[in-house]
Parts: sequence; C-alpha cells; structure tokens
Amino acid sequence: MKTHRIFAVFVLVLLMLAATTAAAQFSELYNFGNGQGDPLNPTYEGMIAQGRDGNLYSTSPNVAASNATGTAFLFTPAGTLSVAYDFINGQVPESGLTLGTDGNFYGTTEQSNTDYGEVFKLTPNGPTVLHSFTNGDDGGGPKAPPIEGTDGNFCGTTTTGGANGRGTIYKITPSGTLTTLYAFDYTHGADAFAPLIQATDGNFYGNTFEGGNSGAGVVYKITSSGKLTVLTSFSGIGGPAGPLVQASDGNFYGTTSQGGDNGAGVIFKITPGGKLTVLHSLNGSTDGTSPFAGLTLANDGNLYGVASQGGNSANCQGGCGTIFQISLKGKFSVLYNFDDTTGSYPKVTLTQHTNGTLYGDTSLGGTSKYCTTGCGTFFSLKMGLKPFAGLVFASGKVGKSVEILGQGFTGTKSVSFSGTAAKFTVVSDTYLTATVPSGATTGSVQVTTPKGTLTSNKTFRVTPQIKSFTPPSGKVGTAVTITGVSLTQTNKVTFGGVKATTFKAKSDTQVTATVPTGAKTGHIAITTLGGTAASSGIFTVTK
Repeated sequence: MKTHRIFAVFVLVLLMLAATTAAAQFSELYNFGNGQGDPLNPTYEGMIAQGRDGNLYSTSPNVAASNATGTAFLFTPAGTLSVAYDFINGQVPESGLTLGTDGNFYGTTEQSNTDYGEVFKLTPNGPTVLHSFTNGDDGGGPKAPPIEGTDGNFCGTTTTGGANGRGTIYKITPSGTLTTLYAFDYTHGADAFAPLIQATDGNFYGNTFEGGNSGAGVVYKITSSGKLTVLTSFSGIGGPAGPLVQASDGNFYGTTSQGGDNGAGVIFKITPGGKLTVLHSLNGSTDGTSPFAGLTLANDGNLYGVASQGGNSANCQGGCGTIFQISLKGKFSVLYNFDDTTGSYPKVTLTQHTNGTLYGDTSLGGTSKYCTTGCGTFFSLKMGLKPFAGLVFASGKVGKSVEILGQGFTGTKSVSFSGTAAKFTVVSDTYLTATVPSGATTGSVQVTTPKGTLTSNKTFRVTPQIKSFTPPSGKVGTAVTITGVSLTQTNKVTFGGVKATTFKAKSDTQVTATVPTGAKTGHIAITTLGGTAASSGIFTVTK
C-alpha cells in the first residue's frame, strides 16, 4: 500500500510538470533580417503596442540592406511582417511605440543628423515630428516613447541635456508644445531609459538607470505639475532599464539588470510609499541574468518577463536568455530557454495581445541572410490565457468615449461598465467605442460578442465629479449636502484637507457629510474607488 501511494504521488508530480510544460507554448514567428528592408536588432526600450487593427507595432534602430536608419514595423498576430515607415537622416528609433487615443502611434528617435532626437507621431501617412530636442533645457537623446496622460497630453523622458545635463522629464501637447517638467541632477536620478507610467492616483512613476545615493538608479514619482519625489535609491541592486507596472494590489513591480544575491539582477516590488521588496534574485544561470526589459501584468494576475542572458542553452556564451513568470507573491518559474536559433538576448518588454497570447522579440539570434550572428526573432508565448477586452484608457467620467481593443467585435450585442449597459459603436472587428453610462461604477468592462463575453484586463475607474454643495459655509458639526456624478462608491470626504468622520453616499448623485473637527476653509473633496474630485468653490468654516 505504501509503495502504491508513493507511485501515485510520483505520477501526480509528473502530470503536474507535464501540465506546466504544456501550458507554455513558444513559437518563433519571424526571423529578422531574412529580407531586404527588414527591421534588425530591436532593443530596449522597443515597446510593442497593439493597434486598432489588431496588429502589433514597434520600431528598430537598424534596417537590412537599406539606407534607412531605422524602421517602424508591424506584425500580425500570426507573424506576418510589414514595414510601416523607414526613417532616414540619421534618425534612430529605439523607443518602440505607444498607442494614442487618436489611433496614432507615438515614439521618439534617439538622434538624427540635425538634432538630438525627436518626438514623433506616426500616422498611416507617415511620421510627423512634434519636437526636435536641442540638448538644452528641453533635454536630448530620448530612448523611451512618451505616454498619453489622462489630460490628453503626452509625458516622456530624455537621457541627456536639461539644466544639469542628466536628462529631463517633459510634457508635450498633441500639437507639439513641449514643457520641461523636471531636470535630473544625478542625486534624483540620471539616464531615464524607461517610459513613464501613470498610476491610479493620477501621478506618473518611473525609474532611472543611474543616479541616486549610490549611483545605481532610483524609482521616482512625479506630479503633472513637475514635483518629483524619489521613492527609493537602489543600493546593492540597480540599473533598471525597463518600465514599471502597477498591479491590482496598487504596488509597482519592476526589474534591475544588476545586483541581488547573485549579481544577476532582481525582480522587485515597491509600494506607492516607497517600501522596496526584492521578490526574486536571478541566479545568473538557469533563471537567467540581466533583465533589461520590464514586466507585463497578464490577465491571469501573474507577471511575465525576459532575461537577456542565462538559461540552459550552451549555444550562447553566458546563455541565450529566458522567458519567466512570477506571481505577485514572488513564486518564480522559467517558461522558456532561448537557444540562439529561436533568438537570443531578449531586451524588449513583453506585451499581451487581446487574444491572450504574449508577444516579444529578441535582439540577436535566429537565422538571417543579413546578420552573421542573427538579427533577432519575433515570437509568441501561449499560456492558455483567455482573450479579453483591452482598454486604451482605464479611467474617465460619465459621458466619456472609451476605446476598446479586441477581436470578434462584429455583431457585438452589448457593452457594460460593472453591469451598467452602455451605448457603443462597433468600428471594426478589432475596435469599438463605448460611452461611460450614467450610474456606472468602478469595475470591469464587459463586451458580449456572438462568440462570448470578453472582460477587460484592467479595472475601469469611473472618475467622480462634484457639481455643487450646500450650505456654502458652516461650523463644525454642520451637515453639508454635496451633489455630483458617480458618487456611489465614496469612501472619503475632506474639508480643506481634513477628513470627515461622518458621511453617507445617499445616491450616485448625492453625498451628505458633517464638517469635522479641525476642518479648514477650502475645497471639499470626495474620493471614490475611481479617484478624487475637488469642488470648484470654497467651503468656509465658521466659528
């Protein structure tokens, strides 16, 4: 009986291992450099963005057998390559692309023959240069693409220039008016390779490759007005090159390319308040080493990433790199080992397509007509994850038009925000728009198609609004009625920044609150699960 139990456990372990292996299905979809004009050697940041047409867009700094100095390219989910645009005049687009709410893509060139890099908008007719950097106060040498903020403007980083010569953080309007928000000074960071992210609190977060107290880089928060706070200065770990990602727990996750227990880099978590935790130290061999890419939060709640070297292949000195998965609690596993023929030296952050599949590329390896060591590969990794509805923007007020990416939208029956039906327009099989309905609350967006229901991979945050309040003044203990929109999920009310101890959401349009002890004359603010709204008028606290 004991032998039978041991055998049963052994079989169960084998089945579990087989199931884990079967779940990760790697496919090499394309070898860069097999055709004239092909993109070559995609590198960080190289961000990959899904377009309204369902294709995946990015850039590369090299082109096969061409006078072009870089390309913007696209892949279909099946792996068919098309070149969207060839850059000339020394323009080097390392950034990859981000999708704007106008349907166009935005990126940067690190340099050109005439300036220190550019911010560009890529339309179907080609790129429009929005700003040419001078390496002065505006900065220079941008490596990351800008991202669109909730105010409709774009924010990004540069690696050189600025008042201190250490790079800048900038804001640029869609028409090209650039404002420098912050100039790095080494103490507060330097060499901001990674793109910013805008968190659920409305602030922007990012990291720098160098600078800080020990020179190993920092994680920072910056407001839309340019106030920067260093959340942590790396020590013992460092060199973060990829972007942060905010998970459903509100914390941020990222990688460093150096340091940790084995000197091979780490995967870390940092709270909005700046508490840093190392979730996993790469071992420099089987785990991988030197992760330059950031992490991707997939719709199964796990994080996925790549290490540029390491793994179990002997075809590359130091290993060809790995693809890994890590949970928010730090459970780590290697999903795939590159072997050079399937690619090597992956440095670009993975992206999850709305079909559920993860996509990425490598800088080297593969088979190529134009590169002796391989020009890199484009690949997919299937983990059995479900298709989902992709939100281009994950927050907005009632009445806002929300853009949703996906597949199988033709014949869509309904769209809802946390169960509240919304008006919608199907633009194509891979793109639709929906209007945030009155009464919507913060939660998932669901799209019911002829083939089933797609749930958003992100929580949509319905932004509250304050329209008025009465009375306009009163002493401590006064009951104040606040009217507005999207107030059902109110969890905090403040008077001049002082929290009310007694309040009640009577409906989606009305909240009552009692003026608290210590209240100050100022704006009334309401916080819900979707954000914070402040009154335009001033409430006067009387004695």
